[in-house]
Amino acid sequence: MERKGPPRSIKLPETIEVFRNLNNAKRFAIDIGGSLTKIAYYSVLSYRRAHYSVDGYSAADDHIYELSESARLHFVKFETKYIERCLDFVKANLVGSRESMIGKIIKATGGGAYKYAAVLQDKLGLKVEKEDEMGCLIKGCNFLLKNITDEAFTYHRHGIPEYEFQTADPNIFPYMLVNIGSGVSILKVESEDSYERIGGTATGGGTFWGLGTLLTKAKEFDELLELAEVGDHRNTDMLVGDIYGGNYKAHGLDSDLIASAFGKICYSTRQGQQINYSDADVARSLLFTISNDIGQIASLYAMIHNLKKVYFGGYFLRNHPLSMHTISFSINYWSKGKVQSLFLRHEGYLGAIGAFLKGAEQCGEHYSWQENYVGSSALEPQPVIWFDNFNKDKVAITQLELDRESQRLFCPLLANPASYIPDTVDLNADEEARNYWLDCFEKSIDKYVDAAMSSQADSETAPERAKQFKEKYIKRLHKLRQQPFAYGNLTVRSLLETIEHYMREFDFPDPYVFTKQSENEAALSQLQERLNYLDSLTPKQREVELIIGLLAGNMFDWGARAVVDIMVNENFGLNEAREKIPGRPWIVDHLDLWLERLKGPPHKQAAIFVDNSGVDIILGILPFTLFLLSRGTNVMLCANSEPALNDVTYKELKVILHQAGIISPKIKEVLDQNRLIAMETAQTGPCLDLSRLDCKLAKKMSSVDLIIIEGMGRAVHTNLDAKFTCESLRAAVIKNKWLAERLGGQIFAVILKYEPPYKP
Repeated sequence: MERKGPPRSIKLPETIEVFRNLNNAKRFAIDIGGSLTKIAYYSVLSYRRAHYSVDGYSAADDHIYELSESARLHFVKFETKYIERCLDFVKANLVGSRESMIGKIIKATGGGAYKYAAVLQDKLGLKVEKEDEMGCLIKGCNFLLKNITDEAFTYHRHGIPEYEFQTADPNIFPYMLVNIGSGVSILKVESEDSYERIGGTATGGGTFWGLGTLLTKAKEFDELLELAEVGDHRNTDMLVGDIYGGNYKAHGLDSDLIASAFGKICYSTRQGQQINYSDADVARSLLFTISNDIGQIASLYAMIHNLKKVYFGGYFLRNHPLSMHTISFSINYWSKGKVQSLFLRHEGYLGAIGAFLKGAEQCGEHYSWQENYVGSSALEPQPVIWFDNFNKDKVAITQLELDRESQRLFCPLLANPASYIPDTVDLNADEEARNYWLDCFEKSIDKYVDAAMSSQADSETAPERAKQFKEKYIKRLHKLRQQPFAYGNLTVRSLLETIEHYMREFDFPDPYVFTKQSENEAALSQLQERLNYLDSLTPKQREVELIIGLLAGNMFDWGARAVVDIMVNENFGLNEAREKIPGRPWIVDHLDLWLERLKGPPHKQAAIFVDNSGVDIILGILPFTLFLLSRGTNVMLCANSEPALNDVTYKELKVILHQAGIISPKIKEVLDQNRLIAMETAQTGPCLDLSRLDCKLAKKMSSVDLIIIEGMGRAVHTNLDAKFTCESLRAAVIKNKWLAERLGGQIFAVILKYEPPYKP
């Protein structure tokens, strides 16, 4: 822990971003296939975070940083032919010597686990324990589906969007996994420990590669895929239209359906006709032949076993668009739309993940994992080019990084958890919104850079780290312009969370820490005056003023350019913010419904998901909270676990409540009685994903009969359309002109949405 004085200088993030944190690796696993190898390892990271004391700080105090640790899983994928080079790199960069590794275990799976066992032991000094390949695949698949909310997707070639990411589902079972390697294995998965191989086919990726090598000049698998992408199968395949001259309406067969794979070649030869076709045409026809066969077999097994979800993985696919399109078409056609073909963003890592999890207590059920956007590769094959200093060569590598978190659970108040979608707008599908928000974030990046450097003004490395943060984030935005689907579901939430990931990666744990501290102190000095004013009103006036005050407080958002310009250039407080609130009716105006509800019995337990520090939490939320408490309602104030912009964090909230209790006897009384408590949400960005709540909060939510969500990020960008089994109130001021106009209002338009319990 550091107290007083600037943050210590840190080593800048590695310029070579492959095998990151290898010197802190604790445990290894490996999946060695005939073509690709995946190495998995577990590392412990040290990072700084702001520390908050209930004693508060004077203006002269420097903030305190404390050192914390977290765990990260790393998965690195490369061609198997480079395995010895990569193992040499691992060996050279481990903190422990080879002798210190002797006797320790590396879990291994895949066909190469036997072939390379001696190499692993010789290079790293690790004892090899082989694990069943199918068991590892299933364990890895279960792990990804439970932890990565947008892991699975459907593919619609040339559709809008092409990639449609699935929502998190608390019940992932049962499902079918079709693993397409050299051959095809079809597995039925009913639970974590219950699965069986129900079928397969010898016609798989090896068939495509082998026949392609015989029929074309291509020798490599990727060469065949590249050929297939530009070929025209109509030059080699016989279509329904070639036989019937059009559609075969009696049996519902369209003219462009394949009637006979490669049939046109056979027919033309028999008729003595010369037809023109290329290697590319042959490769495409062959790809369609294999894919259609696999799709038909998979759909039959799915229907026999009454399985609606079918996940595809394996070397044959590797997220190749044409292969996914053909599989999807075949499944949909043969099942008549009853079976859904699903693909996985990280399907190439299933075996390595499963092998690592075998006996890894650090990854048990008490934890959840989140993708680290900074260190993970894109969906499309965009390998990092890693320069191998040992052999003076370049190796193409992709990687996945996952950060460990405390256990996350679905909010029990969601009316239908399986269909819950946190985000209001899918930027993959909405091109106008996507272009606007990508432009918006790129234009506002200097705001984050300035805040980061200001928070560590005396640090020699801060300018360089801030520069690298900016360069890397802008590079990510440019990538998303070209491939919106590259890192999963693209939303305002994901863009905001990516900023926070980069901030932490470059050691800016809380860029707005001093801003929040000064604003909290200023707002606390006005708290008693605000409470006195509210007490002077009639009950009806007070109920309206509390809502107006809550909305006015929500204006104080350092993430909104329109508000920042006002706060920087004007004397702007709660009263001035009230003047900015437009007259009624608002965009969504349920104030009368809310006031009518207040005539009824009090709620038993309310959960308020809060937004900003300073005026928002202290002069807006706290008086509203006291009003609910005065009615007999117990209240949980739910705040972010980690910093995001000027949003109040759980630890800050505890300090604020303690200091507010010193000012107000009423607040101290309800705190002492535990009728008012602070809870952390497990969120790390300005939005709110109710499928990933901190497990302690999720369990307490079961007794809640009123959920209140405040702020643009939590109540508009996310959860605007969420349905709850209890009463709900969403309140936000739209501080973005473009968004306000899109919703039918003007800048600072209001959304106040009250809903009774959802009844389907």
